[in-house]
Amino acid sequence: MILAIDVGGTKTLLGLYCKIGNSWSLYKEQKYKSSDYESITEILQSFLAKDFEKQIDCVCAGVAGTVIDESCEITNLTWMISVAEIQQVTKARHVYLLNDLAATAWAVALGNMQYEEINVKANLQQSKNKTIAILSAGTGLGEAILVNAGSDGYNVLSTEGGHSSFAPQNSEQDRLLAYLRSKYEGHVSYERLISGAGLVNIYSFLQSEGECITNPEITEKMQKLDPGEVIGSEAMLGQDELCCRAIQLFCEIYAAEAGNLALKCLPQSGVVLAGGISPKILAAIKQPYFIESFVNKGRYKPFLSGLSVRVCMNDKAVLLGALAFAQKQRH
Repeated sequence: MILAIDVGGTKTLLGLYCKIGNSWSLYKEQKYKSSDYESITEILQSFLAKDFEKQIDCVCAGVAGTVIDESCEITNLTWMISVAEIQQVTKARHVYLLNDLAATAWAVALGNMQYEEINVKANLQQSKNKTIAILSAGTGLGEAILVNAGSDGYNVLSTEGGHSSFAPQNSEQDRLLAYLRSKYEGHVSYERLISGAGLVNIYSFLQSEGECITNPEITEKMQKLDPGEVIGSEAMLGQDELCCRAIQLFCEIYAAEAGNLALKCLPQSGVVLAGGISPKILAAIKQPYFIESFVNKGRYKPFLSGLSVRVCMNDKAVLLGALAFAQKQRH
């Protein structure tokens, strides 16, 4: 059996898979709210409570943080996860930790994810099995690169590109950067803007600008529910000017950073937008301002204009990628 895990700042998803013949089938799956638990050990004990008699051969976890020396401090939690900890709880023969975007990349490499194409001018006859740039906006902003490895398929390059410095594109974004510098003591990363909390930062900035009226009913909702989700859902309804403007600015910055990553790795097989946010705001990402911001790179506008930009519609990409990596290691 293989236990695949998606450890995120908001949720932790576990899937236990068993091999039947030549194929793998899902035996058990469960989702947990990460902040309700002190460690991955607590979640594993809960998940496996009725299945301790099951012999788990391999565990692969996609984790939201940098994996160094078989351990990882989760970026938006207080957890530290290690191979040794997981091995102790599960008694698995083999345990692997991957950055969650690396796991997402392995899912993309499978070639069977569901996507929505955003760039209507993309050259869809472009080279297959070439480099793919992957960005994932959710609790944080993750980035990874898939590189062709010939007969071996793909290699995955993990990055922490979401923590690179935000580069404003116009005077409004100059003011946004200045606004956030005071909040974050100097360094403002793209993750401070392109994430659930980042959308709230953008909304707060626009409030401070005073050009849009704040709806008190939305303010009340934001106090009771996840504020980023409230802003996004209200923007999709299209009735609140401040929320709509916040989503547009969010998309423009997200697209600009997607263009930055594309210039750094020249992804001839396109760009993939994964994570929990993109499918929820798909209507906004499909607006012309997203691609306009993506291609706005001066002399490289023609190159970017021909690239496929796809939204991954599968919310279990990290889990499926962790499973795929585990299967690859066991062959």
